[in-house]
Amino acid sequence: MTPDPLSEMLALVDARCLITGELRAGGEWAFRFQPDVQVKLDAVVRGSCWLIVDDGPPSRLVAGDAVVFNGVGSAVLCSDPRLRSEATEVLAAKNDSCSRLGSGDEVAIIGGHVDLDPAAAGLFTSALPSVTHASASSAEAAEMRHLLERIMEETESAHPGARFAIDQHAQLLLLQVLRIGLRRDAASHPGWLRLLSDPQLRPAVSLMHADPARSWGLADLATAAGMSRSHFAHRFREVSGQPPLTYLSHWRVRLASRALRESDTTVAALAERLGYASESSFSHAFSRIVGMSPSRYRRSTGPAVRS
Repeated sequence: MTPDPLSEMLALVDARCLITGELRAGGEWAFRFQPDVQVKLDAVVRGSCWLIVDDGPPSRLVAGDAVVFNGVGSAVLCSDPRLRSEATEVLAAKNDSCSRLGSGDEVAIIGGHVDLDPAAAGLFTSALPSVTHASASSAEAAEMRHLLERIMEETESAHPGARFAIDQHAQLLLLQVLRIGLRRDAASHPGWLRLLSDPQLRPAVSLMHADPARSWGLADLATAAGMSRSHFAHRFREVSGQPPLTYLSHWRVRLASRALRESDTTVAALAERLGYASESSFSHAFSRIVGMSPSRYRRSTGPAVRS
């Protein structure tokens, strides 16, 4: 298959979307929450409401909309922005993950969060806007609505494997939100998510991901992108926030970090696999980016295996 850098990135940070609860509301209501996780997801399954993030301007959410919050301090979901000062926190009834507000249940919202490997989470969160809004009016919204419907069906059923099914649909929901929302929200936010959504630069990124051990030169990558070297270097840095060969070095180190955490591959073998001339040159690059040697990193994050 053609290299898929976005899938590789999500796998590298071990991103897992988990649906943890549901809010049903009707009439006049307002709900304030302070996420206790770095990355939270909410999606409107039925009805509509207003969203106010960190006391900013309100935005309208309708059925089929989904929002990913990244490091948000507080947010309010409500039937009317004028009720924000009256917003309350709600708790689900015992043995029930569904919370209720107001009168009726014409509005249904599912909520969850994204678990990330703590050792690699910064790679994901540093590139994600504080709020990513995937609109129900987007071209791909039909697939997102289908996923929301399947999540609700599994949530309300007693089918064997329902929890497993919900988790799988939630993973795809997260992917759809990133695909839809980041084409707009990442446009002014340099980082790898914006980089991977850039059609001109993506061929060069795919080359680096497909063969990270190769000694890629600026000319090779610029040719893949159909640009001059100077134009390519400028555009890559503008979009990703770093020069292309720095990106490649960081990608190699991220791959090495995962291998050190999850396997007993020796440092020398990793150096050779990732294209370094020697173990010492690899250790130097790793220490410069991570802040500690590969052996020390392994001892601090992984199982007790040989270095």
